[in-house]
Amino acid sequence: MNELLVEMEGIEKTFPGVHALSQARFDLRPGEVHALVGENGAGKSTLMKILAGIYGKDEGRISFKGAEAHITSPSAAQHLGISMIHQELNLMPHLTVAQNIYIGREPRRFPLVLDEKKTNAQAQEFLRMLNLNLDPRTKVADLTVAKQQMVEIAKALSFNSDVLIMDEPTAALTESEIDELFGIIRDLRQNGVGIVYISHRLEELQRISDRITVMRDGRTINTVNTADATIDQIISMMVGRTIYEGAPEVPENGDQPVVLEVRNLNRGRAIRNVNFHLKQGEIVGFAGLMGAGRTEVARAVFGADAIDSGEIFIDGKKVHIRHPGDAVKHGIGYLSEDRKRYGLTLGMDVETNIVLAAFRDFLGILGIIKSDKTRQVATKAVEMLSIRTPSVQQKVRNLSGGNQQKIVVAKWLTADTKVLIFDEPTRGIDVGAKSEIYKLL
Repeated sequence: MNELLVEMEGIEKTFPGVHALSQARFDLRPGEVHALVGENGAGKSTLMKILAGIYGKDEGRISFKGAEAHITSPSAAQHLGISMIHQELNLMPHLTVAQNIYIGREPRRFPLVLDEKKTNAQAQEFLRMLNLNLDPRTKVADLTVAKQQMVEIAKALSFNSDVLIMDEPTAALTESEIDELFGIIRDLRQNGVGIVYISHRLEELQRISDRITVMRDGRTINTVNTADATIDQIISMMVGRTIYEGAPEVPENGDQPVVLEVRNLNRGRAIRNVNFHLKQGEIVGFAGLMGAGRTEVARAVFGADAIDSGEIFIDGKKVHIRHPGDAVKHGIGYLSEDRKRYGLTLGMDVETNIVLAAFRDFLGILGIIKSDKTRQVATKAVEMLSIRTPSVQQKVRNLSGGNQQKIVVAKWLTADTKVLIFDEPTRGIDVGAKSEIYKLL
């Protein structure tokens, strides 16, 4: 147990305008779960992407099983026995579950002929191991975010890795699915697999991890035994300050007008006779297990999915919302649980993404964009939400997942909507950012 499986020392990494890692260090023992925590942009995912061969290090040394390792690509890392499950889903939606799990490693009947039957059978075995009742022939595009996450886990397990890096693996899972995942992690640990567990859900660490390493601003702050550390101590090391969140008083809202009312909403088997109303200045929570219809209701109200029947009223007037453009016109904004797919334009900069939903408000004579105004609004939103970016001209794809989520929140706050629908708004966000978002809401 004392022999190190992985050792990383003096790791440096710089991106355009961002010094992402500064003398970062990390080590992993066989048969342990080593948690890696820190605020959004602390460098956790970057450090592990270097270990997984996705990024190259600028400086530093990596040892694997006692020998210096030069990991130049993901395939080189997988050849060594290092696999990574990413925070952002990395699947091909047009392919099936089985094809995603075995992409590039498909069983073959002949050199140029894939063995689809064997591929499906092997994939089914991994899905059964995860207690996931899912047809391996199902296209990934037809799966929920939570089920796609489980496919990612099955894909990583299929490599029989000595090191498994899990970046926010439970972000979209229910409690029962998390329990199943932890059972799998314990089995892997028992078999000598070293697991790096990156998570913002600090309460999970005490259930599953052996050690915890804290990062802040690209540096490794400390490594402690989980049994010897409290959550408050971990948070203090993460943010460099003490965060205390008391339960806020919920103001009486009886006299406020109803801004949104939904009557007898139906869509196939997913939504059946849903009724609710929302008052001005009120927060209405939707809770339920995965598949209960929370996201489906949100998408239907926003016009992302067509409804079979039902009525929607804004400020007491019946409206017809056939697509998201209608919803935005009537003052409804929607923050999807899948920010990468529905919430952001990753190839554009922070400024453009923040003003995108209210772009018409920034047009001047002859349709010329008022760039001074967009920059001012974007800069203010970045400061208000503590978005970590070198500038508002930074490409969104270069930011951490949590900072990307904050940009989606900023976009809808900038649009000055009457009704904001937040679907898992704190998914993949650290404790400090959660506090800021809750206060904004």
